[in-house]
Amino acid sequence: MLSDNITRRADGVLCFAGHSVPDLAEKYGTPLYLMDEERIRHNCRLYTKAFKQAFGENALPLYAGKAASFKQIIRVVMSEGMGLDAVSPGEIHTALSVGFPEEKIFFHGDGKTDEDIRYAISKNIGYFIVDNPEELLAVNREAASQKKKQKVLLRVTPGIDPHTYKAVNTGTVDVKFGVPMETGQAFAFTEEALRCSSLEFCGLHCHVGSEVFDETVFEDVIDVMTDFMAELSVKLGLKTRMLNVGGGYGVRYLDTDKHIDIPERIGSVASHLKERCKQLSLELPFFLMEPGRSIVADAGMTVYTVSSVKRIPGYKYYAIVDGGMADNPRYCLYGAPYTVLCADRESRFFAVFDLAGRCCESGDIVQPSVKLPVDISRGDHIAVCTTGAYNYSMASNYNRLGRPALVMLTDNDSYTAVRRETVEDVCSLDI
Repeated sequence: MLSDNITRRADGVLCFAGHSVPDLAEKYGTPLYLMDEERIRHNCRLYTKAFKQAFGENALPLYAGKAASFKQIIRVVMSEGMGLDAVSPGEIHTALSVGFPEEKIFFHGDGKTDEDIRYAISKNIGYFIVDNPEELLAVNREAASQKKKQKVLLRVTPGIDPHTYKAVNTGTVDVKFGVPMETGQAFAFTEEALRCSSLEFCGLHCHVGSEVFDETVFEDVIDVMTDFMAELSVKLGLKTRMLNVGGGYGVRYLDTDKHIDIPERIGSVASHLKERCKQLSLELPFFLMEPGRSIVADAGMTVYTVSSVKRIPGYKYYAIVDGGMADNPRYCLYGAPYTVLCADRESRFFAVFDLAGRCCESGDIVQPSVKLPVDISRGDHIAVCTTGAYNYSMASNYNRLGRPALVMLTDNDSYTAVRRETVEDVCSLDI
């Protein structure tokens, strides 16, 4: 199986985190998001233990809330000792509502409004990751208005292509995020930050993208960033106390994807950073990373019920389910691959189907060209694996569909963490 929390019983029934998937579908209805709580905790501990082993107390992994943000998952990552990377007042409010320590929240994003900035400063958020000079001045003005000194990291772009999906590549010179180093603008950005009397410069942030499998990407990032840190030290006498290299270790969506030894990779990154700092006579900065996908992706599974099957001989077969692009738009957005399984049984006889959704769009495809039992029919259950990241968080009410329920799984139990939206919920904001 793709992941060791996915198994089949002797009778062919698919199980996730030790639970029968068809039984969960019958109990909670479909479409249904499942999340393996023990796997989330395991993935958090991979990072927290590796960070402590590699850096001692001089590092902190931040959970990237955009991957999946709801109260219970924030409680889980908080209990595992992680910080939080938040990109909106909604994500900040979710965290604060369950008691997440505000000093461990880093407020990210490239389009913060004045209202966003005012809210976050009023809530005493630990750090702003400032994206651009206009935002820098806006944060400084609001901090002054509230008579506070706001800690900031400056987001710069190192000009590195991580060879990932173009849609999630965030490190090259001409992306919308951050201020480029190559043009000299990042240096001027830092000088401007030092002139802001209501801001405390704490360090630098960069992010090269998501789904990084390349062995050396983060080492390459460190080379560029430490060179810049050395330039700031020599020219401005500035000490960079914190370095945030973003997130992005890849996960396995298909059997052909690589396994990544995350603790080994972090150990390599730590060794490289220490060596670079020694070479450049820099003090080792407090190290930050923002794992999101690699915390929750393989902890998730989405379950659908087949509503109809269409066979067009000589052309194409469709298995149409009761969900689709409203609960998982990732294939429609950038062709994201998934492993798809029949949950009810195994079969020796397969046919190739496009797994299609119920939305009124010809492009509503969850995954094309998947192998399913040749006799798949209405009422059968379909599982899409590795959906814990960017499925619930990107879901919409397109076609006025309610978002699915989200159910957490433990060793011996299951419980609703986010209830299913009703038609009344869909209309609740209408006037």
